[in-house]
Amino acid sequence: MSAIYETAVQTARGEPARDAHLIASDAEAIDAARALAERLAPGAAERDRERRLPYDEIDWFSQSGLWAITVPKAYGGAGVSHVTLTEVVKRVAAADPSLGQLPQNHFGLVDVIALTGTDEQKRFFFGEILKGKRFGNGFSEKGTKNVLDLKTKVIRDGDGYRVDGTKFYSTGALFAHYVPVLGIDDDRKGWLAYIPKGTPGLSVIDDWSGFGQRTTASGTVRLDNVRVPASHVFAAHRVSDQPTLNGPLSQIIQAAIDAGIAHAALDDTLRFVRERSRPWIDSGVERAADDPLTIRETGRLVIQLHAADALLERAARTLDALAAQREVSEDDVARASVAVGEAKVLTTEIALLASEKLFELAGTQATLAEHDLDRHWRNARTHTLHDPVRWKYHLVGNYYLNGVAPARHAWN
Repeated sequence: MSAIYETAVQTARGEPARDAHLIASDAEAIDAARALAERLAPGAAERDRERRLPYDEIDWFSQSGLWAITVPKAYGGAGVSHVTLTEVVKRVAAADPSLGQLPQNHFGLVDVIALTGTDEQKRFFFGEILKGKRFGNGFSEKGTKNVLDLKTKVIRDGDGYRVDGTKFYSTGALFAHYVPVLGIDDDRKGWLAYIPKGTPGLSVIDDWSGFGQRTTASGTVRLDNVRVPASHVFAAHRVSDQPTLNGPLSQIIQAAIDAGIAHAALDDTLRFVRERSRPWIDSGVERAADDPLTIRETGRLVIQLHAADALLERAARTLDALAAQREVSEDDVARASVAVGEAKVLTTEIALLASEKLFELAGTQATLAEHDLDRHWRNARTHTLHDPVRWKYHLVGNYYLNGVAPARHAWN
């Protein structure tokens, strides 16, 4: 029976065998992402078909140094730009979007440390990341009123904290060295407890059965009277109570993943049409690639993808400009959320369109299971459900028409 259907608690794989490579610049990060993508892409379809969890591949990923590229320069990291970060995520997601999604929460959690941590906490956790340690997540819960209706408790207990609750959609937790868990105290303020894998009472369960993003292991995390030292707990409520770029950062990474899926779908469309597809009998051409209607639809897809890429880069440059300021205002955060929201609309739509148009343009042969081309649509449809893009239209329109700033949270 596939491991995805087992309910056995998964254990950590232990410490990294060696410290991760230390990336020193934006250019080096792009080069590392390009090399990693070339290594990941050949096995992506097989991993998807077999639901084979990418234990080796995620080690390649973190050992490359790419999981540490947002650690600030003052603490030994590369402190790369948002432009570079989105390009790295997009390249990896184009090769394998499950692997592209795994560090999404990690990067957001690095930012939480930078925003709310003491110098001692920053030195410890940034040092762990630079060695190759990975953060998973225990944020969302099933069966609640909405995504902000949390039941998990993080309660002060003596000189530390106690955590109790159950999480789901816990992307990356299975592969993580730390599982940061979001919970509330008795005053309903949010706290993040960065819990080391192997802590008594922490269980990470491989029960993710989604039809897309199959190897993200986005299943259950259970917390039963988990004790956490105070040094591992952060005031998550401060990230949204005050103006910060944490929400736009989280969202732009999600948009980059969708852009990567779109690139992969379009690349496979072009390859299949050139190499395997047959022209329609009324087209009067010998090659499917010379069919004028196929050419037209291909042009439309390319233009829409380039538009999505352009808005994604524009949003990243907006974040870079704001991050360079000494502090950000409420108006700055609103501008950032709107810019990222615009990009996310187009990346969502082109990911879904390109992965569906693949079959229309490539033909019936493209539906054969041996090609596994349906994974692009399954991945796009699953990942774009993270937050409804219809609300991004509302967010953008309300900002420009009525001057209403978006609500500050991780989904804006």
